[in-house]
Amino acid sequence: MVEHPVAIEADGTVIATTMCTPDDLSSMAIGFCIAEGLLPHDVHPEVVVREAPTVATVSVATGRLPGSSTPRLGTVSASCGACGTVDMASLVAGVAEVAPSSAPTAEMIASAMASLRSGQEVFALTGGSHAAAAVDLDGRLIDIAEDIGRHNAVDKVVGRMHAEGRLPASGWTLVISGRASFEMVQKACAAGFSTLVAVSAPSSLAVDAATRAGLRLIGFARDDRCTVYVAPEPDPRR
Repeated sequence: MVEHPVAIEADGTVIATTMCTPDDLSSMAIGFCIAEGLLPHDVHPEVVVREAPTVATVSVATGRLPGSSTPRLGTVSASCGACGTVDMASLVAGVAEVAPSSAPTAEMIASAMASLRSGQEVFALTGGSHAAAAVDLDGRLIDIAEDIGRHNAVDKVVGRMHAEGRLPASGWTLVISGRASFEMVQKACAAGFSTLVAVSAPSSLAVDAATRAGLRLIGFARDDRCTVYVAPEPDPRR
């Protein structure tokens, strides 16, 4: 399982260096910038990938000052998407609210988890990758990405959806392997997903953030069973 450092630049300033599986770096950088609040859903910037012996650099021309994002210090590890943030309190308070929607059915969740498992080709070969997938209102799997880091897999899915004009992902479900930590909630909300489903448990901070943002949060989704941790009221207009 390949792990490699990749520096992400926004308008010429390095905003993070993340440890990741070095494929589809453009999508990963776009998804990261969306989560950081640097890139609106309707803006499609130029992305340049520069390879080097020790680190690859992905430059995103957002047209916005890098200072509008909370800067990262040091390296973002493959296991933590929020590590290195200067002001965690501001990061928590800045989680975007999501549009209310109807809840996915138990059958939709079970089908999505089955699709996630069957789509993890790298995991089947190595046992060392995570995956994230986007599921639409009809329960169809729209996209799936794998990476050594959970947060990178989510960024890749979000970046691809952005390129296809599918953001915000209102009413859609983001499905992830592993636990639902705070950064998974942050990224799901930034992309506009209405529901986050995880294979394992959520953290307490993830539950708090999802509650404030109105994100439906479901954990322990396995063997046709799941646990609902946050269940916002459905939109009465739907």
